[in-house]
Amino acid sequence: MSPRVVVIGAGFGGIAAAAALLRAGFTDVVLLERASSLGGVWRDNTYPGCACDVPAPLYSYSFAPNPLWSRRFPPHSEILTYLREVAEKLDIARKIWLGTEVVEARWVEGSVAGGHWLIRTADGAEIEADVLVPAVGQLTKPVVPSLAGADRFEGPAVHTARWRPGLPVEGRRVGVIGTGASAIQLVPAIAGVAAHITVFQRTAPWTLPRPDRRYGAGRRFAYRHLPVLMSLPRAGVWAMTVVTGRALLGRRWSQTFVRTVSTVQRRLQVRDPALRARITPDEPMGCKRVLFTNRWLPTLARPDVSLVTDKIVELTADGVRTADGAHHPCDLLVYATGFAASDLVTPLRIVGRGGVTLDNEWRDGAYAHLGMAVPGFPNLFLMYGPNTNTGNTSVIYFHECQAGYVVQAVRRLAAGAQPLAVRREVAAAYDAEIQRRLSGTVWTACQSWYRNASGRIVTNWPGMASEYRRRTARLDPADYEPV
Repeated sequence: MSPRVVVIGAGFGGIAAAAALLRAGFTDVVLLERASSLGGVWRDNTYPGCACDVPAPLYSYSFAPNPLWSRRFPPHSEILTYLREVAEKLDIARKIWLGTEVVEARWVEGSVAGGHWLIRTADGAEIEADVLVPAVGQLTKPVVPSLAGADRFEGPAVHTARWRPGLPVEGRRVGVIGTGASAIQLVPAIAGVAAHITVFQRTAPWTLPRPDRRYGAGRRFAYRHLPVLMSLPRAGVWAMTVVTGRALLGRRWSQTFVRTVSTVQRRLQVRDPALRARITPDEPMGCKRVLFTNRWLPTLARPDVSLVTDKIVELTADGVRTADGAHHPCDLLVYATGFAASDLVTPLRIVGRGGVTLDNEWRDGAYAHLGMAVPGFPNLFLMYGPNTNTGNTSVIYFHECQAGYVVQAVRRLAAGAQPLAVRREVAAAYDAEIQRRLSGTVWTACQSWYRNASGRIVTNWPGMASEYRRRTARLDPADYEPV
């Protein structure tokens, strides 16, 4: 039997899963993508300045190195092109059903194979699958804060993930709410184009220099003709992430080094002591995402850029009023306020054995064995699931680990195994270990998108990436029970 695998989502995670399955000889693979094109976050995020903040040699599949990157940190358009070319080259593109939005997936007991998934789409179609692989990602649901008077603001208001062509920036007064990863790219990109930019900061982010550089024609020529050379920068970037990863995980020498670099950057790039004090973080380094940038701090010092640290009280017809009573006129508002990363797979409804929904199983916070398997949901394997986000290296590395694990599961099913349902005690023990290890990390020191409303860390992996690869390298049949 060749199991039918349905992947939900055609971003980096979904493409990784499909690529691994096809390379392993499993051809009955379908990717359901709600949008009109593949690409995930790199299709959705088109705001000015949008680029990768992980060096390209590592932010790419190990099985598909790209010799054509124009620079170390490429813009979103190059990343999207790369992903589309991989899908075409590996014959994945023809397996993607575009414009197919999944609303529900339900486990059906009692078929010849012991059960199957019945998937229902928004247009009422039903699709059967032996294996379900949700690959919808953690950064798909934009967060827009609820602000008093939002309905009174008369100008355009948009989240960075919903940027649209033709937004009136040139010569306009732009208010940017938030100082996270998208803001530190957007603001420098439109400074000098907009008449004035007002940045509304709740907490100052930690930053590090962005070691960017252009890749010349000679380098690209060498990479095309000697692909083995591309392994060298990939290894170098990996070594760099080991240092930053150890800093996040509490290694004192790494923490001291990284904090010193950040402090020196702030001192060199912001000469005004008063402004420097306002952009100096008051939270531990790493409890929120550390941002790589060379342009953010100098941009804040421009005369046509204002930094506001007072709390927003309300929006008015033509601007923002803050707690100090000041009114900040704006023609365009941009919410650079991130994503609801802890709401994994929402709003997709997944129903497992006994009619239990995944939302109910996760009522106290999302969890999954190895970030992939959930008790009561046979033959379901999540890509970029709970506690598989990485704070220091490429998430694509994790995608490949997960894709390899999915292939092992499908091989067992193809060999005649009953549906794979992870044992509840196995998943519980794994989750207890992960949460215990996370309790000693810097991520517990502040509220961030890594944590849900109760404070549980549901996104991040507590160890080094090499440990995750080691733990997912072999599917242990003893972790699963017959259905």
